[in-house]
Amino acid sequence: MDMKLELVAVPVTDVDRAKEFYVRAGFHADHDHTVSEEVRFVQLTPPGSACSIAIGKGLTTMTPGTLDNLQAVVADADAIRADLVARGIDVTPVDDQPWGRFVYFSDPDGNRWSLQQLPDWSGQAAGE
Repeated sequence: MDMKLELVAVPVTDVDRAKEFYVRAGFHADHDHTVSEEVRFVQLTPPGSACSIAIGKGLTTMTPGTLDNLQAVVADADAIRADLVARGIDVTPVDDQPWGRFVYFSDPDGNRWSLQQLPDWSGQAAGE
């Protein structure tokens, strides 16, 4: 039986500020619905992802800024870094590790993201 992760709640203090940030970072704004005075649901999807994030009001009891290391895989760490910088997103330099190349950024509340370019394992067996 398959289990497909499709939505992760990201706790934020200011829904409009967070939505603007993620849209500027290239996420697609899928939905923005105010259900009641207590509930607003905003769904955003990173380009090419099957999993979306949800920000809003009344969605989670997590403290804003407490998500540490939401991770997405990218084809090219240098290219995604350049794209995010061009969009006005504060990102780290590319961090080269044996298990991949990483770029890190945080949303306005401090929820941290890691973008990983997987290593090219084609010339060796996994685990070497």
